[in-house]
Amino acid sequence: MKVAELAEKQEMKIVSGHQGLSRIIEGGYACDLLSDVMGNAVEGQVWITLQTHKNIMAIASLKELAAVILVKGLQPDEDTKKQSDEEGIPILTTQGEAFETAGKIYRLLQEQTG
Repeated sequence: MKVAELAEKQEMKIVSGHQGLSRIIEGGYACDLLSDVMGNAVEGQVWITLQTHKNIMAIASLKELAAVILVKGLQPDEDTKKQSDEEGIPILTTQGEAFETAGKIYRLLQEQTG
């Protein structure tokens, strides 16, 4: 599934990084501890978090993540949006909680893989 498809199906707002909307989602990782994400997330995953500062984009780029999803309606800092655009890694926002969002994404990905 592409990031754009996920955003549409889950009614998520695309905040930045529009040029990366064709990235393929291979899975997901939900965590707010940056060092944990840096050590355990893998390429192609979407990262579900409530962190909004610029450092999330450094980690998303380092790990070659498909997108960053901010929960609870949180919005990224301006520097974070700028970095997202530069890296081509989309930032999506949802009103849902992390648990709910992870479950919905997991279900969608399972449906696609059969």
